[in-house]
Amino acid sequence: MAKKMLKITLTKSTIGANPKQKKVVAALGLKKMHHSVELEDTPATRGACDKVRHLVTVEEL
Repeated sequence: MAKKMLKITLTKSTIGANPKQKKVVAALGLKKMHHSVELEDTPATRGACDKVRHLVTVEEL
């Protein structure tokens, strides 16, 4: 069975975000605006997306 994947896209800038949120965005592998990554759907990934939910959009693949 194939693993579930998430497509995470940075939709808002991290300029006004606090330093912890910037680190979470970097840990997700996002570098620039509208940059997308595909990560495995795990509780850790979901938690990181939840911390910066106002900066990213998440799609299930």
